[in-house]
Amino acid sequence: MFNIIIEAAVRFRWLMVFLAALIACFGLFQLSKLPVDAVPDITNRQVQINTIAPALTPEQIERQVTYPLETALAGIPGLNTTRSLSRNGFSQVTAIFTDKTDIYFARQQVAERMREAAGDLPDNVSPMLPPVTTGLGEVLMWTVDFRPFDPKKLAKPGQAGWHEGEVYLTPEGDRLATAQERATYLRTVQDWIIAPQMRSSPGLAGVDTVGGYVKEYGIYPDSARLAAYRLGLADLVQALERSNVQAGAGFVQRAGEGLVVRADGLALTTDDLAQSPVATKDGVVIRVADVAEVGLGRAPRLGAASRNGHEAVLGTALMIAGGNSRTVAQAAAERLAQVNESLPADIFAEPVLDRSVLVNSTVKTVAKNLTEGALLVVVVLFLLLGNFRAAAITALVIPLSFLFAVIGMNKFGISGNLMSLGALDFGILVDGAVIVIESTLLMLGKRRAELGRPLNAMERLRVAADSAKKMARPAAFGQMIILLVFAPILTLEGVEGKTFQPMAATFMLALIGAFIFSFTFVPAMAALLVRDPKPHANKDGKDSHDNEEHETAIIRVLRRRIEPAIQGAIRRPKAVLAGALMMLVMGVVGFTMLGREFMPTLDEGNLAMQALRVPSTSLEQSLAMQLALERSIAAEPEVVTVFSRTGTAEAAIDPMPTNISDSVIVLKPRKDWPDSSLSKEDLIARFEKIAASQIGNSFEFSQPIELRFNELISGVRTDLAVMIYGDNFEQLQAVADQVALKLRNVEGAADVRVEQISGLPTLNVAIDHLAAAQYGLTAADVSDALATGIGGAAAGKIFEGDRRFDVVVRLGDDARNDPDQLASLPIATPTGGIVPLSSVARIDISEGPNQISRNNGSRRVVVQANVRGRDLGGFVGEAQAAVKDVQLPPGAHMTWGGQFENLQRAEKRLLTVVPIVFLLIGSLLFMALGSAKEAGLVFSCVPLALVGGILALLVRGMPFSVSAAVGFIAVSGVATLNGLVLMQAIRERLDAGDSPLIAAMNGAGSRIRAVVTTALVAIVGFIPMAIASGSGAEVQKPLATVVIGGLLTATVLTLLVLPTFAGRLAKSDPKVEPETAH
Repeated sequence: MFNIIIEAAVRFRWLMVFLAALIACFGLFQLSKLPVDAVPDITNRQVQINTIAPALTPEQIERQVTYPLETALAGIPGLNTTRSLSRNGFSQVTAIFTDKTDIYFARQQVAERMREAAGDLPDNVSPMLPPVTTGLGEVLMWTVDFRPFDPKKLAKPGQAGWHEGEVYLTPEGDRLATAQERATYLRTVQDWIIAPQMRSSPGLAGVDTVGGYVKEYGIYPDSARLAAYRLGLADLVQALERSNVQAGAGFVQRAGEGLVVRADGLALTTDDLAQSPVATKDGVVIRVADVAEVGLGRAPRLGAASRNGHEAVLGTALMIAGGNSRTVAQAAAERLAQVNESLPADIFAEPVLDRSVLVNSTVKTVAKNLTEGALLVVVVLFLLLGNFRAAAITALVIPLSFLFAVIGMNKFGISGNLMSLGALDFGILVDGAVIVIESTLLMLGKRRAELGRPLNAMERLRVAADSAKKMARPAAFGQMIILLVFAPILTLEGVEGKTFQPMAATFMLALIGAFIFSFTFVPAMAALLVRDPKPHANKDGKDSHDNEEHETAIIRVLRRRIEPAIQGAIRRPKAVLAGALMMLVMGVVGFTMLGREFMPTLDEGNLAMQALRVPSTSLEQSLAMQLALERSIAAEPEVVTVFSRTGTAEAAIDPMPTNISDSVIVLKPRKDWPDSSLSKEDLIARFEKIAASQIGNSFEFSQPIELRFNELISGVRTDLAVMIYGDNFEQLQAVADQVALKLRNVEGAADVRVEQISGLPTLNVAIDHLAAAQYGLTAADVSDALATGIGGAAAGKIFEGDRRFDVVVRLGDDARNDPDQLASLPIATPTGGIVPLSSVARIDISEGPNQISRNNGSRRVVVQANVRGRDLGGFVGEAQAAVKDVQLPPGAHMTWGGQFENLQRAEKRLLTVVPIVFLLIGSLLFMALGSAKEAGLVFSCVPLALVGGILALLVRGMPFSVSAAVGFIAVSGVATLNGLVLMQAIRERLDAGDSPLIAAMNGAGSRIRAVVTTALVAIVGFIPMAIASGSGAEVQKPLATVVIGGLLTATVLTLLVLPTFAGRLAKSDPKVEPETAH
């Protein structure tokens, strides 16, 4: 089949050129449509259910909300696991599906089960699904804030803006004199001006908001006055609902004209609400104003936001799953700039984190490495091939194979990112073309020597076809082997699969393209452009037509050094064997000295800092502590800005209790640092020292995307998580404390902490059923009154144009925060009487659980830790040994998760699949060579290649990671290809009648240029990655280091070891007749 394809390519050479140009044009078009991101999206298929129930404690939330929802999800097709957390007033259930499950199918199934479970949930509790986004969904963040007050730049009287006394006048005419009023207005601007316009930006799934206060119309009842009028809170709620309505009453006809009848009783102002009648007592109308205060209020909030030490409102653009983060972020930033023009005076929205900056920086690193690698490959091709046209033809395979891969990436939904494009080595891709073009040059020279004259056009066409056909078999098998060695990566699962499968798939697509072009485009172009090389004169003045006639000076110098080494090796097989075995021993010993980690951490440029306080810390106290912390960090010279989220945002994609703050520290470019040589670790250490001066906080440092991925994938935010499962929280807490103590003593441990599951002060209101029954009250009557007084009850809405705000009945802050006033909360009896809450319930304060976490229905406590200054695998091995003696209570068990879990799963899968792949490679070698001995000898090149990669990692102080494993895989393929080409040449010499040892020498000598060129172009293609320092370079370095080190040893050992034993094998082969040797 290959012969037919090659013959057709040479015959219809102009058609091949046209088709290649057509593919290139289509590839450029597809490149413009390729989704681009910094890293692959490794978020698993998950659907979250968020439920807000302000009146319920963590235990009540778990029992009444979380458990019914978890139970309802059981049995959904594709459901893998569930996990949940229950906090005061908030529940989140996360359903994790298999990667093959369509996310929209999963959301539909979850929504159906939610509706089925609605009857089991408390009244007025509505579970919600957050936007369809992923861990890479937060593409743009901005803060909404006032411009600093400047007495010299005040607005004119009556105009919106700053006025004397640091008072802000809104366009609606409201005067904002307090910080709370201004924070409420900022939230209104975000909710009703910015967010609606941002939602129309292309590619967004939604807009998340945190910070400020949600505006509401507050009705704050006076318990004493309600009791005096014998009214309960339910009476007040009902009266407000009935006084704020509108309805249609059909239409009437008059003089042939139809008039629509509309009854409009909507309240428009606080005065309308205040004058609403509640009841009539003894002929006197009791209005809302008689029993309550009415005014603009603020809803109790679950979260707050801040920037550089002052409160602000934080908005986040959430990209829809599968979107192009760069274009979506850029479009969102442009839309935000447009929105800014429509904001009220002295209010602005400023981006604080733009994902496209990281994406562009990473893409710049990848593009720089690929471009430099491609240029180095072209230079090496020219220097080693010695023929500009041949080098140019080979170099053209680079852009063609890249564009071919881009077409496939769009077809299979692979985004362009650090992993998918960063592993492309154009040197490896052109190996097949190098073999074909080198064979063409060799045969052209030999043919010219045989004829004693330059070749005519038809003769060159014949040579181009014959040389390609001659190399089709070894090149085809070699390329198939390289494709096969990447197959194990496609079998990886979970996070490691999402991380490295795009890399393998992209490389394989490019390799397939390069293979196709090597046997179609390259022979066609060689037939069109390559001329037979002119012979050079020997010292005696005669033309020479030996192996050196078409070689460059570099190759001739290398040949003069390498051929004697090959001959010496063939004469000393025992020394060669001893040297090879010694190298293998060095490799094995070196590998045991390597550390282990899942993959190098991408330097995102910015830092994430999580501040934790005791569980009893209120939101306002937590925010005050966070503001002081921000001011100290923002003052550092390396910092551009610091912004934070405290508590839970509106969409609750990343829910936190009120005692935890997530901060993003945006850093300046390193060139703008006072000390540009300062390492990230030293900078973090300095920040930790500064943060430690803030009493009452503990800290964890990470990176924004890394933190988000860890949270979404495993439910924890650190590199390592020790999960302890059981039913008794007290016992689990004791075990967790012991584990944490052990971990802190392990070298490299950082940010070790136990999940805060207790310590939340709880105001318990225990209903006395007997006392309540004496007044004719049920438990529901009492709990409803309490829920209204503390949590609030909606009693309609007030419309301000398109904006709408809830009317809420709730006790004032002073009454809600005073247990004595709460005890006097009036409860209306069925007979019209009023009893205080204290008459039917006991009120006390106790300590309860802070949050309750569950995995697959079992309660769990997590011990979290980050690892710094050493490899993850070595740390976990030492940690597991240290924790081994911790006694677990009956029914409890322990698992290790986080990044370590991904590393373990990847290693286990590779240990299963790699031997199978090696067996298949051996089978291919046997099919290519027809000899098990020769196939085994070629296969021995692989371990010799791995030695160099291991030593290179040791020299550079890098641990073994999945990224390095990909490098070992690539080296194995190239080493096998070179061994196959060398063995094919030796077999040709044997078939020509050379004796085994002479055939080994001459065969190896004839392929020096091919072997050196294929190895050298692969090495130089990875040099830019190995020495890169831009964004994402740390992920590419292990892979490049392994390939360079591996190919250096593989090339040397292949040229020495393989000929040495190939001659011996042929000597013992009965198929080689002694009499034919000479």
